[in-house]
Amino acid sequence: MKKPEKIAPGGPIRCRCLCGTVQFEIDFPARWAWHDHSRATRQAHGAAYATYVGSWRKRFRVTAGEAEITRFEDKASGTARSFCARCGTPLFYERARSPHMVNIPRALFGSRTGRQPLYHIGIEELQEWTYTGEPLVPLKGFPGVVWERPGRKKKRTPNDEPF
Repeated sequence: MKKPEKIAPGGPIRCRCLCGTVQFEIDFPARWAWHDHSRATRQAHGAAYATYVGSWRKRFRVTAGEAEITRFEDKASGTARSFCARCGTPLFYERARSPHMVNIPRALFGSRTGRQPLYHIGIEELQEWTYTGEPLVPLKGFPGVVWERPGRKKKRTPNDEPF
């Protein structure tokens, strides 16, 4: 495993979209980090949940590709999500009720952020198909693939009702 890069407090930590067109940075350390299980985030990311890192807006800078950023505003919820117009990578999430914060998907950072995701938002919306830490084992014949073994079935007795 690669050793995490040391970053000086106040120094920049860089992010980029998948294609590299949009690049931005925040000052180290980030303000906070969390996992968001809400429906809107699941749909925006196409995933079970997204992990975000929050930064003060004054500590956030777009360093390349600003013209390639497109934005979706949800007036009903008072939120805005920005994406790379070229590759579709979700870039930032902003809320009208927190105008001083910018929230960035943790996966866009190439280094440490100074914050671990300790919080869960919308945990009541956790999907039953989300991986939650069950033991995994290698799948024979498929290098790099692991799977959850199904639980052992109870032996049925003649008194068990099928329904």
